[in-house]
Amino acid sequence: MTEFKRVSGPDGLLTQYLHLFTDDLKDHPILDLACGDGHNGILLASRDFSVVLADSSEEALSQARLNAQAAGVTAEFWQVNLEQGGVDPLEGLSFSAILVFRYLHRPLIPCIAKSLKKGGILLYETFTIGQARLGRPKNPDHLLRPGELLSWFQDWEVIHTFEGTTGVPPKAIARLVCRKR
Repeated sequence: MTEFKRVSGPDGLLTQYLHLFTDDLKDHPILDLACGDGHNGILLASRDFSVVLADSSEEALSQARLNAQAAGVTAEFWQVNLEQGGVDPLEGLSFSAILVFRYLHRPLIPCIAKSLKKGGILLYETFTIGQARLGRPKNPDHLLRPGELLSWFQDWEVIHTFEGTTGVPPKAIARLVCRKR
């Protein structure tokens, strides 16, 4: 089997915390939320995890399907409107882990928390308001305020948190790795 290599850059958050994805997380699927080309979920699928790649874009999911095929893995592909007002798109679903990269829709945060099983892992990385001075995105609706990401999950077991500027070119991001108590 060919392993799909692209994982949020060479020092990607998932790569750094891959050791958290143990066999006890195989009882429920892993959700790669707003997955784009699916590279993070595909990495976990290559390690025999059941993965759901979810995105609102059929174009993104088509690319994710091609990437999964190239990696020789199977996954479930779910086209879903994550931003439909007053609707929990994750209602009734349970996941062992949820991955969120470069995506922010604040009304979805309680849905994410509710659908993650106890002991489940959340990896979240997205842009902060500092990104507006560095490049795109610039819309404050899509940029975290200082301390905002951590505040949503502060009662969970926090394994890693970071907020600042990193990378080349520089990006202003917040990262959180935590386990639901």
